[in-house]
Amino acid sequence: MEKRVITNSKRRRGLAYASALLGGVLVLSGCSDDGKGDGGKSDADGAKKSQEQSDAAAAKDTSKARIEISPKSGATNVGINNDAKVTVADGKLTEVKLTDAAGKEVKGTIAADGTSWKPDTRLERATVYKLSATAVDGDNRKAHENRSFTTVSPKNSFIGNFTPEDGSKVGVGMPVSIRFDKAITNKKAVQAGIEVTSSSGQEVVGHWFDAQRLDFRPQDYWKGGSEVTMKLKLDGVEGADGVLGVQDKTVKFTVGRNQVSTVDVKTKKMTVTQDGKVVRTIPISAGSPDNPTYNGKMVISEKFKETRMDGATVGFTDDDGKGEYDIKDVPHAMRLSTSGTFIHGNYWGAKSIFGGANTSHGCVGLSDTQGADDPNTPGAWFFNNSMVGDVVIVKNSPDKTIKPDNGLNGWNLDWAAWKAGSEV
Repeated sequence: MEKRVITNSKRRRGLAYASALLGGVLVLSGCSDDGKGDGGKSDADGAKKSQEQSDAAAAKDTSKARIEISPKSGATNVGINNDAKVTVADGKLTEVKLTDAAGKEVKGTIAADGTSWKPDTRLERATVYKLSATAVDGDNRKAHENRSFTTVSPKNSFIGNFTPEDGSKVGVGMPVSIRFDKAITNKKAVQAGIEVTSSSGQEVVGHWFDAQRLDFRPQDYWKGGSEVTMKLKLDGVEGADGVLGVQDKTVKFTVGRNQVSTVDVKTKKMTVTQDGKVVRTIPISAGSPDNPTYNGKMVISEKFKETRMDGATVGFTDDDGKGEYDIKDVPHAMRLSTSGTFIHGNYWGAKSIFGGANTSHGCVGLSDTQGADDPNTPGAWFFNNSMVGDVVIVKNSPDKTIKPDNGLNGWNLDWAAWKAGSEV
């Protein structure tokens, strides 16, 4: 019994000792875990603090110059005139480079104050370009920006081919005539993007003949000696759904003396006036009764010292389909219509027909020599004293009046009808 008590006491002391030992281990283990967790948190905080210090240092060294490049990177259908540009705030540009897909550089100019850049020439259509820019701030710290973009394709753009040419000198009847390479459905916007003015102060109005042709003229002929200016501001103008204009240019031409020549088919004579005074009367041979010359006001649109005239090209053919005439060296020819009406020299007809009979297929013939080398013939004189844009009026012909859009002949519309064709 006593022994049993002693044994239990020893056992209890052993268990207590073991418990104490295990408790110590647990405590030690608990201390070890807590120490490890505190150490990890301290490392993370240190790394974060170090990163913040690095970021602050980097920000301190960053240039204040802010570069803006237009268009946005990846842009498509970019205009070829004014869309590519670079500006900078709080700094100055030091280098701008624009290259195409082949690496060819497009020259450009940084403004004198260093805050902007633009190309010196218009860009090519349907081309991928890369643009990079570098600027520095007041502390000479550099900033960089890069962009890539694609210019508008021919499929998604339109241009207007126009006459007269920049810097030319023309007669008083010369309209500004624009032929667009695609049909225009947004005529109002396109016409609003074109301005035609004259130094004479004459009102100038546009008239649409169809979806691709727009002409401008004043109510009466241009004033002799005036200067006409056309501004094409079509870059980015939507002419049709998804079809943008790409032109941005100014065209100027001068108007010469006022020469108007009147062909009287009945009397077979042409009276030439300059500034209202008769300078010469010339016998002519107009269209025959079977092929009469159009009546109306016509404008000389082209001049050729010599040219070929083949009847087959204007519908005059024989039973075999060959042209009723084919003259390869017609002298001193000047076009009056798109359909083939000319006023030209004639060396193959008898001299008696000039002033005596109307024998042509619709043209107005003047006496001339083969080779166009005799300046004393009526044909040579009229050619040498005429310019593109001069007016030739035909009257007393049995034919109808020429259509206003057959050549540059919008003068056959009165002013009210002309203005009715405007979209502005």
